This record gives sequence, structure tokens and C-alpha cells, in this order.
Amino acid sequence: MCGIVGYTGRRDAAPRLLEGLKRLEYRGYDSAGLAVANGGGVVVTKLAARVAALADQLGRAPLHGATGIAHTRWATHGAPTQRNAHPHVDCRGEIALVHNGIIENADVLRAALQRAGHRFASETDTETLAHLIEDAAGPTLEARVIAALAHVDGTYGLAVVSAAEPGKIVVARQGSPVLLGIGEDELFVASDASAVLEHTRSVVYLNDGDIAVLMPDGYHVLDRESHVQLREVDAIAWELGAIELGGYPHFMLKEIMEQPETVRATVRGRLLFDQGTARLNGLNLPPDACADIQRIQIVACGTSWHSGLVGRHVIEDLTGLPVQVEYASEYRYRRQVALPGTLTIAISQSGETADTLEAMRAARAAGSRVLGLVNVVGSTIARESEGGIYLHAGPEIGVASTKAFTSQIVALVLLGLYLGRQRGLEQEQGQEVVCRLAQLPQLVARTLELDAQVQAIAQRFSARSNFLYLGRGVNFPVALEGALKLKEISYIHAEGYPAAEMKHGPIALIDENMPVVFVAPRDEVYQKVVSNMQEVKARGGRIIAITTEGNDDLSALADHQLRVPATAPLLSPILTTIPLQLLAYHIAVLRGCDVDRPRNLAKSVTVE
Repeated sequence: MCGIVGYTGRRDAAPRLLEGLKRLEYRGYDSAGLAVANGGGVVVTKLAARVAALADQLGRAPLHGATGIAHTRWATHGAPTQRNAHPHVDCRGEIALVHNGIIENADVLRAALQRAGHRFASETDTETLAHLIEDAAGPTLEARVIAALAHVDGTYGLAVVSAAEPGKIVVARQGSPVLLGIGEDELFVASDASAVLEHTRSVVYLNDGDIAVLMPDGYHVLDRESHVQLREVDAIAWELGAIELGGYPHFMLKEIMEQPETVRATVRGRLLFDQGTARLNGLNLPPDACADIQRIQIVACGTSWHSGLVGRHVIEDLTGLPVQVEYASEYRYRRQVALPGTLTIAISQSGETADTLEAMRAARAAGSRVLGLVNVVGSTIARESEGGIYLHAGPEIGVASTKAFTSQIVALVLLGLYLGRQRGLEQEQGQEVVCRLAQLPQLVARTLELDAQVQAIAQRFSARSNFLYLGRGVNFPVALEGALKLKEISYIHAEGYPAAEMKHGPIALIDENMPVVFVAPRDEVYQKVVSNMQEVKARGGRIIAITTEGNDDLSALADHQLRVPATAPLLSPILTTIPLQLLAYHIAVLRGCDVDRPRNLAKSVTVE
């Protein structure tokens, strides 16, 4: 969840490290720091502040040197203070390192190191690594890192420099993502590719257990026994403009507005109109394997879990297969029952979500075939899955996921369509789904035209302290997602609930101060949702209705109506969620919140 950048080459490291940190600040922004090896030692500068404050400090007191490491933090062990900020150093200040992950046996290691005379300057688990490397034996920095890590339980993406070996960076990975950027006469380390895109499109994704050694004139990758490993060099496909604001005030708004194109990118080249099916070349699921599937389980967290709930409705409807949706963080700690014919789908925007990755591994160990549904090419879930679907939504910088959510739903529809056609879905039914999918980009664009109406609603309700979001069927997950978005970026308490369950508890909360958002498109449960609106209206609640063009006029019940274009009921969540994204965004802006970097959150949750 923290951002790591490293540089070694022929130019000043500090400016390049700062550029990388700015690109990675969505991964953590409690504090920031860097260490530069300048030939005379290792110099560290760090602050309990954002990257901009670190840049200001370096503007007043520059650091010079051609090798360095940097970090922007999302706190786990220890409060976000200057002394807990990375980089951390050993007792002599000769070794500096940055770390993403959690050292699970840090307390035991710290106690042993303190008994041996080591002095700790922070509350972090990370600092134990610096002292372990200080004590480790070995002729080279990489040998000492390997020896130190033999004592460590936990996860790490790690970059280390030493005054004794100027020009060298040693990188290690276990459970936390880290990659190498391969430039001309310069090399980079980063938590993800956005940090290096300005300088190179060539990257090497490290595997768990890899130790990489970088010098200005080259690099090599080792395993824990110091054997050289071969790793492919991959090319980054997206453009630098994809990670820049492009005139928008926030990345979140930019990414909401990009959804016509991101939905189009997810379906591009995948719709087979004549056959009424989807082309999913990376799925690695031939017809005979489809026939063997008896049940599907989806593992995911947060917004991805909500897309999985939508996917359950879609896949069950198109295939007739039972689908179970699990919180990955809970699934991995339950006893796994090995059931034949189980297909597991792991959903993660980043492809690095720690709980989802471990749940996927647990499912595989229980005998399940595992597919990944991710946005980031080369991510760990993508590489460890037997097959899967890339979203092609482009990089998502805003911490609150928007375009990835709608693309996840589209990808799950494509999967349901493919499996359904293999398992008896009629060609004509498949063709109808394909046609509806092809229309979606245009319908999404029309939905975004509601923005001015949403802003007016946000003006009215931005001072409220509680919201209730209600939906039924395939749009119940949209209610959950709408409530999550509001909580994440505006810090307003919000709950998502099945509309029919409201009267079994939450109805006690409803009064004239409680805005209630109903997700009520025209579908088979529409009249039931209208009845639930009546119940709220009778108790003085303020109703905001997300409904469908051509539907009944709800003005007698709803204080505000937002009408999205009509589409097939199973596809309606792709449209009904967009006004809720905009509502959360505009309320957060009106409340003066940091929309792209909400407090306590990070984009890629790579710790448990």
C-alpha cells in the first residue's frame, strides 16, 4: 500500500525519485522521504507530510547523488510521524531501505536486536530489516539482504542502498509488488509502472522470492540461494497522459468521465455478433472445461466484491450455474471444502490485493481452477491465474474506484455470456446480450449528462451526516457501492441495504433529516421498490430516486429523480452506479475533502 521508487544511473537521483513519488502518492500519503547515496555516505530526508512538502524541503536543501530510494507511506506499524517515515537506517546510518508490506515477526526480531545492542529510532516493523541487514554476514549487500530475509516472516517489497557499495540498489519481493524499469544507462525500481513511465516503457516484474541487484550499467535477478534467474522484459502499453489530470480538477472526476471509453475498451474485439457470444482468448477455458463446471465462487474485496455480487446475478441468469461471492479476507481463513467442478474467479483492480491473492491461492490448493479478472497487466493475480480477463480500463489513480467497477461488471457479463453459450444459452439470447453490450458506451455517455442535476442534489444534501442507499436484485450491490463511495471520500456515514430489508431495522433511522437513495430502474422488482419508497415517504424521509427513462413519474414520492437510459435489466448497474459516483464526488468537493486521497485509505491494498 506504500509507494516505492528507486533510481541508479548517470543523473541526479532526487528529481527522478520525486517524480516517481508524485505518480505513486495514491498508494500512500501519510509521510514521504528519500535517501541518496552521494559517494560520501547515505543522506536521508523525510517528513510526516505529502510529497509536495518533501519537494519544497529539497528545493531549500538539495540532495545530490546518482543513486537513491524513496517512499510514500500508508501507516501500518506506528503513527504517521517523521520518525516513522521511510527510509529507515541502521545504527551507523550506512544502510537505508524502504519497504512495502508487513513484517509479522517484527516484535520478536526487535527484542532480539535490542538485546544485541541495536538502537531503534521508530515504532515501525520496517526498521528491524535495516538492523538485520547491518548484522548479517556476506561479501556483498545482496548476500547480506538474503541472509537477513531468512529470519523474516511476512511480506515485503524492499529496496536497499548502502554507503559501502555506492551505485547499487538491492531489491527483494515477497507478497508485495515491485518491478524494475529498464532505461538507457539508468535503472528504476517502483511499486507500479506509473512511477517509471516518464522514463521507460520496459519493465521487469519480479516474482515472490526474487532478489534483484541494480547498478547503472545493468541488473540481474537472483533467487534466495543466489542463483541467477531469467525474467522477461515487458512493455507498458498505456500512454503518459493516462496518469495525468488532463484539465480535470481531480482524477476521480476524470475517471468517471472516461467510462464511455473504458467500457468500450473492455468489450473491444470481444463481441461476436453472429454467434451471440464473447471472444475471451486469455480465459484458457475450452468448451470441455466449461462443461465440467458445476459451481462458481468469486473472491474479492471492497468495490470488487460489489462487482462480484452483480456478476452473481448475471452469471446465474446466463448459465444456470450457482455462484457464491466471498469476501476474500474471510474466505482464506475458512476450511476449504474441495468440491469437484469448482471455478474460482479472483477480482482485483490492481491485481495485487493481498487478501484476494491469498484467497485465490487457497482455492487452488483446494483443487479449484482459478481465473483472474484484473486491470493491471503483469500483476501478481494475472500471472498466477490459469487464465482470465483484462479490463483494459487504463490506470486508475483515484483511490475510490469508478471506471474499474463498471469495467469489472462488463467483463463479468462477457464471462457469463461465454459460459452461457457453452452451456445451452440460445444463440438468439446471446445475440441480444451482445447487442446490448455494444450499445453501452453510448448509454454511459448519456448518463454522464446528468452531472448538472447531480450537482444540484449534492448542494442540497452535502451537510447531512447520514445516508441510506436501497436497491433490490441486481441493483442491491449498486446501493452498497453508492454508500461505499460516499463513505470513502466525503466521510459521511452511509449504509447500503436491500430495499425490502429496510423495514427489518434501518427504517427506525428514517426521518426528515435522512436522505434515502433508491436504485429503481424498470425491472421485475420495480413495483416492489416503489412500495418501499412509499414506506420511506410515510416517515418523512427525503428520497433521491435513480430510475429509468420512460419509467413512471416518481415526483409524488421522490424529492429528486435521476433518469438513466433504459437497457437490459442485467446491465442496468453499469448505468445506475454512475449518478451515485457523481453524487459522492460532488458532495466530497463541497465538503472540502481530498477526493483523490481520502484519509486513511490507499489505492492498492497489499497488506492484510
